[in-house]
Amino acid sequence: MIVHADADGGRPVAEFVLGHGADPVRELARLGWSRPRLRGAERVADGSLVLTYAVAPASAVTSVANPVPTDPGLVLEPGEEARPYQRTAAYGVVTSDRGVLLTELSALTSAPGRWTLPGGGLDPGEAPVAALHREVWEESGQEVEAVRLLEAHTSHWIGRAPSGRLEDFHAVRIVYAASCPQPTDPVVHDVGGSTEAVRWVRRDELDHYHLSRSFAPHMRRWLAS
Repeated sequence: MIVHADADGGRPVAEFVLGHGADPVRELARLGWSRPRLRGAERVADGSLVLTYAVAPASAVTSVANPVPTDPGLVLEPGEEARPYQRTAAYGVVTSDRGVLLTELSALTSAPGRWTLPGGGLDPGEAPVAALHREVWEESGQEVEAVRLLEAHTSHWIGRAPSGRLEDFHAVRIVYAASCPQPTDPVVHDVGGSTEAVRWVRRDELDHYHLSRSFAPHMRRWLAS
């Protein structure tokens, strides 16, 4: 994954490969760029995924290396080492006249029972917008349009995958807003996967749902944007 940044007038000012566990906004701040606004998330000819930001000059921020957090209660076997794994995914804040589309995580995930946004990992070479359309359909049977890029968020921790494999996990989540002009009763097509259930939720009922930690702090702001 490549991070590219333009300043006023579209002048290129930074470009770098996003290292394992790194966050693009923090890396730009370290290089002396502030107020990042994600303008694009596109595949290029060589298959790389490029995140393009508009930025403004600022004083460089010194980054502090913090220990990588681990899952609560994680027990390591003697000599066991975590395998680095970076997962890039696309998610949608999908709205209609029936509410906001939410999916419930299944027992195959690390947070069963929590509610989250429809979306999931990019297939090899897949564009993020294409992944969004595919995942929304697989998890809910809905068709979306008016897709608009919102933000990219990262998380980095050490924990066990559902398979039991110990992973040094770096999640990169590209988040879009989208509308569903013809909402139907949602149906999970990808049966047996990470989605247990799906439903339209009225905005005034969102607080009744146990949202995933990745999206809960941002949901109201995204819906208001």
